[in-house]
Amino acid sequence: MTEYEKNIRAVLAGIVHPETGQDIVSSGMVEHIAVQADGAVVTLAFRKRRDPFANSIKRQVTAAVAQAFPELAGKVVVTEREEAPAAPAKEKVSSTAGIRHTVAIASGKGGVGKSTVTANLAVTLRDMGYSVGILDADIYGPSMPKMFGVEDYTPQALVRDGQEYILPAEAGGIKIASIGFFISPDDALIWRGPMATTALKQLLHQTFWEGLDYLLIDLPPGTGDVHLSVVGEIKVDGAVVVSTPQQVAVADVRRGVNMFRAEGIDVPVLGIVENMAWFTPAELPENRYYLFGQGGARNMARTEGIDFLGDIPVIQSVMEGGDNGTPAVSTQSEVKKYYREIAEKIVEKLEKPGC
Repeated sequence: MTEYEKNIRAVLAGIVHPETGQDIVSSGMVEHIAVQADGAVVTLAFRKRRDPFANSIKRQVTAAVAQAFPELAGKVVVTEREEAPAAPAKEKVSSTAGIRHTVAIASGKGGVGKSTVTANLAVTLRDMGYSVGILDADIYGPSMPKMFGVEDYTPQALVRDGQEYILPAEAGGIKIASIGFFISPDDALIWRGPMATTALKQLLHQTFWEGLDYLLIDLPPGTGDVHLSVVGEIKVDGAVVVSTPQQVAVADVRRGVNMFRAEGIDVPVLGIVENMAWFTPAELPENRYYLFGQGGARNMARTEGIDFLGDIPVIQSVMEGGDNGTPAVSTQSEVKKYYREIAEKIVEKLEKPGC
């Protein structure tokens, strides 16, 4: 198979059969791909005679290839070959089934400290007595392995009740799953959307979470395929949006909030966190310097009718903790108080009856 044909196969991995819930590549439906001078031929093998979704899937294949490879637009032929029905496979159970609360941590733009907030919130929730896990869904820039000092972790497989699971890394009792465990830190992770979301789905459903109280999902900045994949795969109980006070960051946050509120997504926005809110020098403990503006995220939360969860100042130990693999709330009481206030508000919203 040529590299070109491999790239087409990767794109087709983003197409899911509505009945089986499996993508058409991993389930073996894509039998053959051939790229010729006059176009591309994709052969599909349907398990059912007269599969009711056959025409829809063939249209999706044609559209996906043409969109990803414009030079093939109008030159894609999709053929099908029927297979004898296979013995039904044992239904797989998602490892997320026993998780009590799933919280997405999002940001409208990069550079606002979203991953740092995720890591420190996880440690805070652990210290409050909850079992906690993190899914590092920032698939293009995974940072949790470094933030928790588990960069050298090599994932192992576990078979339980006939199903294979991925054992997460553990740091201080927090379970961590990250695409960063599967790639070299020196390699650029340049994946097309379908490849990234397929890897994310596997991490989400096959990591051995063991019935957590809280799973925090560290989403990539902005809005896109990964965000839609997460909310489409499992029930997300709420989203926490992180911003800085800057107006440009706040404008991007508003778009992120609108995504969670969109029809068909409907994820409750638990509130806004304003990170890097001010800076207080150690030698001038009464002074506050608003390096990035003042109260932008707080004001936006009020105008959008969203709760403001809290603000976090610029503290050097927070940055150092991320670099050293020990989130700052583990060792710095001055940091802990800010995250404790935010965590308590999240818990109050999610632990009340009916949630």
